[in-house]
Amino acid sequence: MLASVASSLTLNPIGVMRTAHAEKVDAPRQPAAAHGTRGIIQLRADLNLAHAIEELSGWERIWVIFWFHRNEGWRPKVLPPRSTTGRKGVLATRSPHRPNPLGLSVLRLIRIEGLELHVEDVDLLDGTPILDIKPYVAYTDAFPESVSGWLADADPAPGWEVQFDAAAEAQLAWLGTRLILPLRERIIATLSLGPQPHPYRRIRKGRDGRHVLAVQDWRIDFTVQGQQIQVLQVRSGYNERQLQGNASRDGSDPIALHQEFVRR
Repeated sequence: MLASVASSLTLNPIGVMRTAHAEKVDAPRQPAAAHGTRGIIQLRADLNLAHAIEELSGWERIWVIFWFHRNEGWRPKVLPPRSTTGRKGVLATRSPHRPNPLGLSVLRLIRIEGLELHVEDVDLLDGTPILDIKPYVAYTDAFPESVSGWLADADPAPGWEVQFDAAAEAQLAWLGTRLILPLRERIIATLSLGPQPHPYRRIRKGRDGRHVLAVQDWRIDFTVQGQQIQVLQVRSGYNERQLQGNASRDGSDPIALHQEFVRR
């Protein structure tokens, strides 16, 4: 029976994702952690797709099937960010490193302009090849009562409550007007899963009983008491020597924002 299975398949992208996530470390892990993050799916003009997307605008969410174009190779066993009991079989995880690097995300469809689909909750990297788009149908695609395998033991219960000190709120408010990155949402999405140190979620133990979460080039100090996480402050991820350097005057150098942040 296996002899009849094709040894290879040919896939042709129908478009490309445009987003602010330039590097792997920039992208949230799962759309829920990317709440509000915007992007544009640019469909190819040579495939007669204008007719293919008719009536799509009436859907609130869409399935987006894509290719992990920046990933090379895979392993049968991987260590997921939420695993508390070691490595798991890759096909029992959502790891992007797969035998065939196919990805699947549910994105909110905001509007359609020509061959451009404006979407939110984007967890894809800029330049990601888009292979297919399907409408998300809630009554048949959502099964909230389903058993979650090994995640049933890994998920925290009860949930972790994330609170912010006044200083952290002020810092996030200031950054919110200058960053494309939804930093506050990313902090909540990551820490609500639990404060345990983990390399993939970029959490480590700090000094004086504190923990540190890294989100791109920002560092967040927090403490833990019971099931409550208290975010104390936001810090730059650059060291003092880097912050004392000269940033480009045209605003393209990301360190310029960090220097202004520290001065504030």
